[in-house]
Amino acid sequence: MTKWVRCPRCGSNKSWELRRAKRRCARCRYDWRPGQLPLRLPRKTWSKIVHFFLLGLSSQRIAQLTGSERRRILRALRHLRQRMALEVPPIFSGTVEVDETYLGGSWRNRRHHQKGSPRGRGTILKTPVFGILCRDGQVWAQVVPDISRATLQALIRRRVKRGSIVCSDTLGGYTGIAAKGYVHRLVAHGQGQYRSEAGTHINGLEGFWGYLKRRLAAKGGIRRERLPWYLAEYVWRYNHRKDSLHAQHNRLMKRLVHRPKTSG
Repeated sequence: MTKWVRCPRCGSNKSWELRRAKRRCARCRYDWRPGQLPLRLPRKTWSKIVHFFLLGLSSQRIAQLTGSERRRILRALRHLRQRMALEVPPIFSGTVEVDETYLGGSWRNRRHHQKGSPRGRGTILKTPVFGILCRDGQVWAQVVPDISRATLQALIRRRVKRGSIVCSDTLGGYTGIAAKGYVHRLVAHGQGQYRSEAGTHINGLEGFWGYLKRRLAAKGGIRRERLPWYLAEYVWRYNHRKDSLHAQHNRLMKRLVHRPKTSG
């Protein structure tokens, strides 16, 4: 008897059975067959796609090497990024770094009607992203609607255990986090401070932002609605950067097959 099956697209546990052993997700209405690789691609082809994807090859090059249509490869890569998004790090504790950044094209490369006022041009039309990094090297990041106090502190309370040390810059969105049960330590970037004498800094998270922006810039532009999937990909790559290519490959192949858990 099936206890629960997780949707391979959105991760929801709520679904119902269809004909021919298929299931339909109650949240995103995605249909799939538990235990079967998606897109009806053979396991050997999926193994090649995962391998070339981890090597950073383009979708066009992967299509040439696997003999598949590029449109099908694009769908396969989307499936991989969706699986990566489901692998969320555990709740952080100890000393963590929090920071925000903006992702988008360069201001000077935008069309004239999109530029607007030069004041604040560094963030105009860009997408805000919030991230948390634990000093053990694990990172979590998410596209956010804004960087207000309510938005950022709600995410901190959800992803960081109370009593932890939270290191941040002097953004107003972090003001008052100490009253929520955390030890708040600040780094005044505006005063040229990037590391305090007590060892307070957010250099680890800023290093991840640099890694993320370099990888996205190499893509030559990504649509805003697809940004969360690419963000999930590079969070996953960063968190598993110390794993061998073989270990990463096996981990993703296991992610592609969602077998139902059964109760005795």
